[in-house]
Amino acid sequence: MPKSKVRKKTDYAINPASRTPVKIKGGPSPVWYVVIMLGFMLAGLAWLLVYYLANDKITWMADLNAWNFLIGFGLMVIGLVMTMRWR
Repeated sequence: MPKSKVRKKTDYAINPASRTPVKIKGGPSPVWYVVIMLGFMLAGLAWLLVYYLANDKITWMADLNAWNFLIGFGLMVIGLVMTMRWR
């Protein structure tokens, strides 16, 4: 009976050249950055809560109508975008 061909197994060893450490610019975020980031998120939440609870008592807010959603969610999105730079 003829002998079958021996398959060569692939080597899955990690190349040590690809394991070089990468330096990250700067250190941790300053405290004021975190405060501003959370402030934007809370300001957006507060804007929407005030709009829902006191819309009829605040005339200039009632005049904005659906723009209140853009303002509230916009403030929260700014805070969420800032989380991508937070270390």
